[in-house]
Amino acid sequence: MNSKANKKYTVMWPTIFIAPFVICFLIFNLYPILYSFYLSFTDWSGVGEKVFVGWGNYVRIFTKDKTFIKSLWNTLYIMILGFPVSIFLGLIIAAFLSNLKKFRNFFQTINFLPYITTPVAIGLVFTFLFDWNTGVINRIIEAFGGEGVNWLGNAKFAPLVIGFMIIWKCTGYYMALYLAGITSISEDIYEAAKVDGASTIKTFFKITVPLLRPITVFIVLTSVIYALQLFDEPNLMFNVSTTSIIGGPDRSCLTMVWNFYDVAFGSTARLGYGSAIATTLFIIIVIISLIGMKFMNGKEEN
Repeated sequence: MNSKANKKYTVMWPTIFIAPFVICFLIFNLYPILYSFYLSFTDWSGVGEKVFVGWGNYVRIFTKDKTFIKSLWNTLYIMILGFPVSIFLGLIIAAFLSNLKKFRNFFQTINFLPYITTPVAIGLVFTFLFDWNTGVINRIIEAFGGEGVNWLGNAKFAPLVIGFMIIWKCTGYYMALYLAGITSISEDIYEAAKVDGASTIKTFFKITVPLLRPITVFIVLTSVIYALQLFDEPNLMFNVSTTSIIGGPDRSCLTMVWNFYDVAFGSTARLGYGSAIATTLFIIIVIISLIGMKFMNGKEEN
């Protein structure tokens, strides 16, 4: 009897504790994903009947929708501008702080603060810095005899501002990850390298960087996923600026998620087509995640 009662409680109580999470996940996560996938096969504005169009939305995305293709290239361009530099700087700063004895916590905090700053504040700060008429950057350029640049109104310079914003925001986060990895490396390895006469630079490239490879792969993978979901930075930048242009000048900062948001919830409100864009983005992220996980597992096996 006691055995049956114990088995009953062993099954019942874990089920009771996990039930709230499972219920919330099904209602607020899984159901919206499945419903969005269903909507992607329809032509629906959010009001009225849904018209089933089959694969028509997906065919249009890759054959007729130049805005989607432009948003894809914009996203990749901004990603290349910002993330490689921030990852490299994060590694360098982490290596510097790992050898710092005094004020390490202070510098860690200073570098990490931008990452936890709210997107609205970031948009306001960078608009204040790069505004054509009152921006601090232009005032500095003019002080040295140069001519102010319309950073937020020029299609060539606007993506650079977004890239710089990403560098400013994410470098501290990557620094924290790399610093955790460096501190976990055994000091005996570095002592052996010193005995063999290895220089600081050679030790960094031959020991530190290779041993941080799993963290680097994780950072690159999560950075690509983050870049594909980029929305807050460019949207807030051009919503708080005087341009208020969807996608920035010549739509040079229109990312995939911003394009989805504009299509699904903008003036046209094409929820069916917007769901197709969201599903396409979801599939791209899943494929990249699977490739990254396989790459990480392959490195661990080696």
